[in-house]
Amino acid sequence: MANKVKVGIIGCGGIANGKHLPALKKEERVELVAFCDIVVERAEKAAKDYGTPDAKVYTDYKEMLKDESIEVVHVLTPNRMHGPCTVDALYAGKHVMCEKPMAKTAEDARKMVQAAKDTGKILSIGYQNRYRKDSLYLKKLVERGDLGDIYFAKAHAIRRRAVPTWGVFTNEYEQGGGSLIDIGTHALDLTLWMMDNYKPKAVMGTAFKKLGSIPESGNAWGDWDVNNFTVEDSAFGYITMENGATIFLESSWALNTLDEGEARTSLCGTKAGADMRDGLRINKCDMNVLETIKPNLDGKGVAFFDASSGPSPADAECKTFYNAVIDGKELIVKPEQALVVTEILEAIYTSSKTGKAVYFD
Repeated sequence: MANKVKVGIIGCGGIANGKHLPALKKEERVELVAFCDIVVERAEKAAKDYGTPDAKVYTDYKEMLKDESIEVVHVLTPNRMHGPCTVDALYAGKHVMCEKPMAKTAEDARKMVQAAKDTGKILSIGYQNRYRKDSLYLKKLVERGDLGDIYFAKAHAIRRRAVPTWGVFTNEYEQGGGSLIDIGTHALDLTLWMMDNYKPKAVMGTAFKKLGSIPESGNAWGDWDVNNFTVEDSAFGYITMENGATIFLESSWALNTLDEGEARTSLCGTKAGADMRDGLRINKCDMNVLETIKPNLDGKGVAFFDASSGPSPADAECKTFYNAVIDGKELIVKPEQALVVTEILEAIYTSSKTGKAVYFD
């Protein structure tokens, strides 16, 4: 392309280097011209590794947004800054890809949706698990009606001992929570998307910090700092939707269980069910006989979306977003959907603190 899309990065930490920047490097339609981080060395390193020769480095994202040549911004900060950075970028005339969760609070998420509407700019959220082969295949089955009316589902995000011990993951002020807002958000997003149901009625929830105070944890990434562990290590939610459908959400970074697995969903419909516990499995009754079907997703299969043939969900997410920005194609992850995810997560936290159900208007 003669005129590539100019991209700025806000936040040059782990999620930037582990997901977004490698994917952007493969996207030939863009060039990374600006990098911002409160730690200037991180921004400088990202600029050197991924930027154009004349890429600029900032420590103040508002200064970066003054550059009118920047057309797209990726917001890759701790959760607390997702809302402010995204809203400011949208009103500065930029399209935005914001890493999950949408925001620390539902109020911030609603401001993000409104800013996108006010400006007409594209906003999407980094729920890359929608782009996995099993997710895409199951979504097509649901849309075809193979499962019938889905009235019960489970959203799974369970780790036995895998608390992220770097950055600010265990800092409630920066992140808004622990396992629920970090990985529970992926499982809930996947489940709501499969059901195509974004109308919650009531939420009950509990959040626990039971293992976070134990220093010798057996954690996958080493022992956490018990004095700076201010978030929950597990949380659970019971969600009823306006049409009566029910969702159970389970999330943990640390839990005494062998039933592990994250970014998974289980769906129960009137015609069939599906789960992701041993690969993708479809269960149903056919001619009065119960059967379980395991689709072979190892081959190329069908490219359900333009991006689905990419080598990874992160690459597919990136390509799909820029298909929307450049070619006007439809977003897969819409901000209004991500808003409902954030509202439900917040309701679980609120219910846990008050001991009462949270009702939606």
